[in-house]
Amino acid sequence: QVQLVESGGGLVQAGGSLRLSCAASGRTFSTYTMGWFRQAPGQDREFVAAIRWSGGSTLYADSVKGRFTISRDNAENTVYLEMNSVKPEDTAVYYCAAGPGFSWNGIRTSKWYNYWGQGTQVTVSS
Repeated sequence: QVQLVESGGGLVQAGGSLRLSCAASGRTFSTYTMGWFRQAPGQDREFVAAIRWSGGSTLYADSVKGRFTISRDNAENTVYLEMNSVKPEDTAVYYCAAGPGFSWNGIRTSKWYNYWGQGTQVTVSS
């Protein structure tokens, strides 16, 4: 069982930076692939980034590649999403998720993940 709690959301101006954190509980955190998804009003939840349990493999959506960085600290049971050069279209509720195993195709999809946080709002003003 893994429980996830996101933090770090807020209001930021376009071009600015924000760092989201996701604190996980559960002894098997280090064996899970961790992902970030986001959902804007009226839109489907979309994949943002994911990182393998070892931290050696990461994957990003094209829309955030080069601007966002996902990382994890297994000793602290925490995964991070560093958001730089943010744009108004990055405005959404951001969710942290945990899923077992690793698949380059699977980790892009929300159904890969067993556990979800409650989400944290990110609003980018123009």
